[in-house]
Amino acid sequence: MQDTRLSQLLSNAIAQVEQWFLNPWRRFSLLTISLLGGFFLSSTITTTTGQQAELDIFIAGIIVAIIEVMNFLIYSGRSGWRRRLAIECLNALKIGLLYGLALEALKLGS
Repeated sequence: MQDTRLSQLLSNAIAQVEQWFLNPWRRFSLLTISLLGGFFLSSTITTTTGQQAELDIFIAGIIVAIIEVMNFLIYSGRSGWRRRLAIECLNALKIGLLYGLALEALKLGS
């Protein structure tokens, strides 16, 4: 790839964002937001698919497939790759999604 001004600008911007998130509190807050975003996503998915009541099984299969792909990406990679911020945010989003779906299932079961 050629070293253009745009690629330099983009790489500098990414480096500044990574430097900004080296602070543990900023990293923790971003991971918390990802976790809560996954919880919100699960609530949104269950509400919209439950309202239509036509695609419940299809959407559940898609969610399981997406979670399995996330697990494969997160846990099969190199150990140093797991510590990247984007991968940690993806894992927190997945955990929030699973927690929200389990909570919705418990609410419907009782």
